[in-house]
Amino acid sequence: MKRASYPHSINLQERLVKLTAKRQEVLRPVLEQPRSFVLLSVRDMAKRLNSDPATIVRIVRVLGFANFREFQKHLHDLSIAFATSADTMQSGQSMRDGRPSYVADSIERDLKNLHALKNTLDPARLSELAKHIYASRRVVLLAGDLASFLADYLEYHLTLLGLPVFSATTAGRIVHLTRSLCSDDLAIAISFRRGLKQTIEGAKHARDRGAYLVAITDTFLSPLARCANETFLAGIETTSFGASYVAPVALLNSLLAACGQIRSQETQQIVREISEEQRHGYRWFHE
Repeated sequence: MKRASYPHSINLQERLVKLTAKRQEVLRPVLEQPRSFVLLSVRDMAKRLNSDPATIVRIVRVLGFANFREFQKHLHDLSIAFATSADTMQSGQSMRDGRPSYVADSIERDLKNLHALKNTLDPARLSELAKHIYASRRVVLLAGDLASFLADYLEYHLTLLGLPVFSATTAGRIVHLTRSLCSDDLAIAISFRRGLKQTIEGAKHARDRGAYLVAITDTFLSPLARCANETFLAGIETTSFGASYVAPVALLNSLLAACGQIRSQETQQIVREISEEQRHGYRWFHE
């Protein structure tokens, strides 16, 4: 699998030093609050910054962007990476047909996340990842906080297939599991927005140990994307105060579907055994 490339993953901190102190000060509000500027035209942005369009365009080019539209795309990714609950929470005043629209808006946001995943996901890359999972000596899943349930979800299903998978969702377990990784292993790190510290550090450690690192995140600006061999994106944008994991779960389901086809005969035998347990096993309620 080839490492994903992304034109906007430039290190702005390194490029900012090429700007004069005055121009750095002009740009500072944009980088501190990208969500407030992402939808503005170059004229409107210049007006908001008490500057002129020509100066803004020159700043953008010094930063390494081909044009202002490319810079806007970068701001959009920044607004995703650094979003907070206050940024995403929709106002309760929103109405549709005389009734509050927050329920319908929430579902529509989830559908947009799913459509974005469907339109950008390369099935061939996912199939290659499934093959890599089967070929690996061990598969270590790195996550934390709310993303822990995604690691547990993936671990549960891969365990059903008899694969050597281990979930690490605490700082200590991440340190201990990544310590023994080697080039025969696969690490899948899951973290969104600007990234959880324990997950990012664990991912870097896994990569340093030689493991093949796969990132599941929502923006190429994530620190995970910068250190991973392979990156898969799934949006978590929401109209509420939390994060929507509808698209990440759909991504994992697609990966599991691909895994089920790698050794289909073995998988079918396992499924038959699972089905028998589901019919007659002691874990299930019977009248």
